[in-house]
Amino acid sequence: MGRERSSGILMHISSLPGEYGIGDFGKEAYNFIDFLVKAKQKNWQVLPLGITGYGDSPYQSFSAFAGNPYFIDLDEFIKRGYLTKDEIKGFDLGRDPTKVDYGLLYKNKMELLKIAYGRAIGYIEEELYKFYLENMDWLREFALFMALKEEHNNISWLFWDERYRKVDSKEVQVFEKENRYGIYFWIFTQYFFIKQWDELKQYANKNEIKIIGDLPIYIAEDSSDVWANPELFNLDENLFPITVSGCPPDAFSEKGQLWGNPIYDWTAMEKDEYNWWIKRFQHSFKLFDILRVDHFRGFESYWEVKYKAKDAVDGQWTKGPGMKLFKKLKNELGDLNIIAEDLGFLTEDVKKLLRDSGFPGMKVLQFAFDSREESDYLPHNYDKNSVVYTGTHDNSTVIGWFSSADEEDVDYAVEYLKINRDEGENWGFIRGAWSSISFLAITTMQDILGLDDRGRMNIPSTVGGNWTWRMEKTDLIDEIAEKIGDMTSIYRR
Repeated sequence: MGRERSSGILMHISSLPGEYGIGDFGKEAYNFIDFLVKAKQKNWQVLPLGITGYGDSPYQSFSAFAGNPYFIDLDEFIKRGYLTKDEIKGFDLGRDPTKVDYGLLYKNKMELLKIAYGRAIGYIEEELYKFYLENMDWLREFALFMALKEEHNNISWLFWDERYRKVDSKEVQVFEKENRYGIYFWIFTQYFFIKQWDELKQYANKNEIKIIGDLPIYIAEDSSDVWANPELFNLDENLFPITVSGCPPDAFSEKGQLWGNPIYDWTAMEKDEYNWWIKRFQHSFKLFDILRVDHFRGFESYWEVKYKAKDAVDGQWTKGPGMKLFKKLKNELGDLNIIAEDLGFLTEDVKKLLRDSGFPGMKVLQFAFDSREESDYLPHNYDKNSVVYTGTHDNSTVIGWFSSADEEDVDYAVEYLKINRDEGENWGFIRGAWSSISFLAITTMQDILGLDDRGRMNIPSTVGGNWTWRMEKTDLIDEIAEKIGDMTSIYRR
């Protein structure tokens, strides 16, 4: 990974402004890149782009490979004659421009995409087939899975008719032959997702902006990956998970966090020479320039609890693949631009894995200011090979942190960073990150705008009300771009 000193902004696609209920790959995404250029930024970080399911979390996707159809720009369909502006107005995609309503998108944006597909298929069937052949190793199982899911009223594949729960059953093969139109709808969504994303990424790269993506360590239980590759997961004879993912109790959560994802069968994956992971990383680096790997410590040891457990208290640490996986990835794909999300309690073994991999770890300023003790997150303890964040999608905003943290910790942060209240606490934190020795500094768009926790993206271990924040069009003003640009120049980023 290049270690040139730079900075960037974390801003998910869903949070962009726009007319159609959620941020997408349309003109506002291009406007945001123009804003990054004005602000002298070199990086745009996004959250996972996968298709979201229950809970709307981008970290719980129906596929490790497929993109979210919600991000498809409908204006392209208007230009192509697949939809009309009046038609789109007839569907409620959400009336509040500052919040995403996923329920409405699930019902109405997907319906609009189906109307567009019905009109497009006669013109682009050959293109779709070519795209299908080029991406068949993941696209076939995803499109088939989603069509079968619709056939089963969108319930989890674990509760489908028994005949369809095995990917290679005779009934699945017959379904595939008889339901080409329904299956090709999902190929259509992926064709336009990748086409539009590629065009957007090319525009960013042309403007010397790198895109930082995000790879969740785990896969959702209800996903095409588990359905199509049950031998790679720790499942029982009925294909239900034996154990699931989480993290143990800590200072933030007395019952731990129960994520509920199936656990990988790392022995089976090693025997298969980690082919599924090679495919996954290869696909990710077609989409992104740099990749943040979520929950990196889980590759050294992971916390697993029994399926159907009520919380994550009664679990155990189990060894992961460690450097065997990353050596294999390097042998197959070369040096990879990876950021390791190494937050939380780190053992010596996890620290060794990070050192051996050579990947930069993460430093979060909000974790630094415990007035009672020294912290690895204080800037004077950083090394160059690290990425500093004012906060992440799982944190309060900086302004939210100032209103909820202990008074002694707030006082320590003000004193340490020499924050002038006229400057604004958020800008004091950004300055603290930008002035640090870390080769890369990232802040969130919410922190640049100085929002309180009404702009927070996610509260871990909660379902509902997360992932909904959107920026307003009027937020991208030149004054803010100049302010962050000046700071970027001062600290040579």
